[in-house]
Amino acid sequence: MPQKAPLVLLPGLLCDRALWRGQIEALADIAEPWVADLTHDDTVAAMAQRVLAGAPPRFALAGLSMGGYCALEVMRQAPERVERLALLDTSARADTPEQTSRRRGLIELAEKGEFKGVTPRLLPLFLHPARLKDTALTGAVTAMAERVGKDAFLRQQKAIMSRIDSRASLGRIACPTLVLCGREDQLTPPTLHE
Repeated sequence: MPQKAPLVLLPGLLCDRALWRGQIEALADIAEPWVADLTHDDTVAAMAQRVLAGAPPRFALAGLSMGGYCALEVMRQAPERVERLALLDTSARADTPEQTSRRRGLIELAEKGEFKGVTPRLLPLFLHPARLKDTALTGAVTAMAERVGKDAFLRQQKAIMSRIDSRASLGRIACPTLVLCGREDQLTPPTLHE
């Protein structure tokens, strides 16, 4: 029986292992997935270092949104360890002033003790408008956010706001790479991926 390929999965903001449940199940016969925990660090560089410390020596790598920012940092720190790369609904650019301002507003809300108010404000950015009334989906996203919690959310937002612009290092990615996003993604539209 052929050995399964190591696959490191990097979740997005306020997401945990549940984000990747479908992929873990669908790829079970060919991949050995490991979902990194991106809740402990307040810089993308530190997130990537933690990923590299826990990952196998060589692996395929997939990152969604914030996980994509981390994946790009992994590619800067240890490109020789990554056999294949998938960048999903993410951006190689640093935050715009508008994005940073929105993040600061959410941080302020969370710090005032209104963390439960953060997720409802993010849902319209995370989900297609047609899915906002899907209680199973919105409930799953809200449950992930609650498990991740306020303190990790604050660390993640700080890391995202301070991330570098990765466009200059994209040309150094030498492994097979998939860049994929939803056609109607509001946060990271196809133009950013192109």
